[in-house]
Amino acid sequence: MRKNRAANEREPKAAGNGGTLVLARGERVRLSDQLYGQIFEQIVSGRLAVGAQLPSENEICEQFGVSRPVVREALLRLKADGLVATQHGRGSFVIHQPVDRVRSFAQAQDVAGYLRCLEVRIALEGDAARLAAQRRTDEQMEAIASAHKRFARGADDGHLDPDIDLAFHARIAEASGNGFYLDVLDAIHESIIGFMRLTLNLTRTGSRQRAQRVVDEHAAIVSAVREQDPERARIAMQFHLAQARQRLIDRTRDR
Repeated sequence: MRKNRAANEREPKAAGNGGTLVLARGERVRLSDQLYGQIFEQIVSGRLAVGAQLPSENEICEQFGVSRPVVREALLRLKADGLVATQHGRGSFVIHQPVDRVRSFAQAQDVAGYLRCLEVRIALEGDAARLAAQRRTDEQMEAIASAHKRFARGADDGHLDPDIDLAFHARIAEASGNGFYLDVLDAIHESIIGFMRLTLNLTRTGSRQRAQRVVDEHAAIVSAVREQDPERARIAMQFHLAQARQRLIDRTRDR
């Protein structure tokens, strides 16, 4: 962290049923990244529970010696990730809380990156699925179906492999007939595989129903591509990725 004025001894308020927000002074990283991570950790741990009010921008600035742009950037990312919402004239409140075991599988800054990557994937893979439904060959359809079967068997056995999940998505991108889709997926491979590893670990340690929902979402994509229904394929893929996001950020979906 940069050398800045010392934080006041008093703690910033966190109204509602949450706790207090504490910004740890740690290694030198972007201030907005660290602030995001600290608020994320407070939300996951329950110290800032659903319904809790975050301190105001001015209070955070004063308490931690950071600028308003730093605070705004962290809050905007929390809002984009669906964790926080702003009520006009009242402030920012926690609206979703991830399951606490997410901390066993990823760091807060990694989760933030995965969610940014997912925004790209929803647009990209939705359109790739649409084109795959239009252009896929019989051989490509067989490859997609085979990848789905491998994933479903793993779910039944309790062995959810991110490489198998990635293969399913890659076969659909290949079937789009446009190599740039697969090139982009390759370019963001590290974030994709990290997200899959995190979410599949949450699924593996969650309920049987959670795992079955993932399999069912894959099956809906396969069905739409097989029946060569482009719009249904796009919607099915975007729905699947959006649901993966919700299962990550909202502990009430963890069942």
